[in-house]
Amino acid sequence: MGKKVSRRKFLTYTLGGTAGFLASGVLFPMVRFAVDPVLKQGEGEQYVDVNLTVDQITEEPRSVEFTVHRKDGWYEPEGGEKLTAWVMKDETGSIVAFSPICKHLGCTVNWNSNPQFKNEFFCPCHFGRYYKDGTNVPGTPPTKPLDRYKTKVENGKLLIGPVEKA
Repeated sequence: MGKKVSRRKFLTYTLGGTAGFLASGVLFPMVRFAVDPVLKQGEGEQYVDVNLTVDQITEEPRSVEFTVHRKDGWYEPEGGEKLTAWVMKDETGSIVAFSPICKHLGCTVNWNSNPQFKNEFFCPCHFGRYYKDGTNVPGTPPTKPLDRYKTKVENGKLLIGPVEKA
């Protein structure tokens, strides 16, 4: 006949198996949470048509609203998320799109909204200022330039993509 298993060994195996099962139940979500972003990096970038032709874009910043459809965890807002960008051509003629979110406290910046600071982006929350090229004015609250959206042109229309952090 075979070797008999003592009560002590049986309890050791049973408790060890149960502990292993419970530990895997706790560790699996943590591992999934850490690995999931790495698996999703291969997804393509989403560009949105903002209903603006290249001919309509000038050197004067223009506010453009657009809608992005994306999931936040398991939640996807109905109708999408409404975003805004300041679109213009820079001195080289390239199209740039700035995020209107101030890098100081996240308020919304506007173009030429303060008569005291002509041709600048201005944040009314704490008098944050940015030059026309999106760089922050030294000595004002923001310590970084405005973020830029990725842009591309297809069939003469402007498409705006994800934000490139400054």
